[in-house]
Amino acid sequence: MRYRPFGSSGTAVSSLTLSLGHAALARGFEAAQSLIYSGLETGINSFRLETADPVLADVVGQALSHVDRKLVSVTLMLGTGDGRRGSQRDFSAEGMTHAMDRVLHVSGLGHIDLALLDEPDEHELAQSTLHALKALRASERVRLLGVAGEGEVMDTYVSTGAFDVLATPFHVNSDWRIQSRVRHARERDMAILGYGYFPESLDTPKKAEAVHEPKRGLFGFGRARTPDTPLKGAGTFAFLHRTHGWTAEQICLGYALVDPSISSVMISATTDERVNDLAQVPERDLPPGLPAQIEMARVGTAAA
Repeated sequence: MRYRPFGSSGTAVSSLTLSLGHAALARGFEAAQSLIYSGLETGINSFRLETADPVLADVVGQALSHVDRKLVSVTLMLGTGDGRRGSQRDFSAEGMTHAMDRVLHVSGLGHIDLALLDEPDEHELAQSTLHALKALRASERVRLLGVAGEGEVMDTYVSTGAFDVLATPFHVNSDWRIQSRVRHARERDMAILGYGYFPESLDTPKKAEAVHEPKRGLFGFGRARTPDTPLKGAGTFAFLHRTHGWTAEQICLGYALVDPSISSVMISATTDERVNDLAQVPERDLPPGLPAQIEMARVGTAAA
């Protein structure tokens, strides 16, 4: 596993962050803990709680109780509800403070390293909420504040200077707006967390080959049929599924890890085997010529 500085916090995090939520809990308490142990064994020291669910907090707290707290980083998503049926997004000062205190009480973690707000709209964060978050940081219940999302409002949140971390989708076909936002965040000494490194638009050979083909017009007309030829797929993302020794997901993850702006990339897993498989990617170098193929495909996407 490789480690990178986490913004200006003075700490280092593993290049992979293991994200834990209800999918991880579905196989039971012990299986969820086993995921964390597998992550630790591979060198992962960064973990994300997808909700403030007390069961999830208990799992993480017990699993990490055997590790020096200074050596691990824990992120808590806020504004997602607690995952229970009927639970609503809550960005109120009271809601966020309650969620944070409940997770800390159940987990026994002592503090949360990063409180990450889940895609807040432009008018969802009241001034009282920002004051509450600053109070949580002042009391050292949380060390860093961050915001996650991909909408244009993220540019506004980056420019406020109120947040230490930006979590953003980041993959081989991320558009110029994401690239620009990441650059601006780094100029403000924000740490960058990547997620969505393997988008659905690229997860099958057919999708990867057609990702930037012109869309059909009304009633399906307006696009010429592409004949099957040896060069079919050239200049597209088809190579993601045709590279020997690599899966498309591994290539996409490896690409995200190459960018020096990204401190850590979030991964999800429901089995120990998947944790172990993904944890091998940071130790591998992308095949020669692959970055050039990615850029050619990106140019084709932009031109489509």
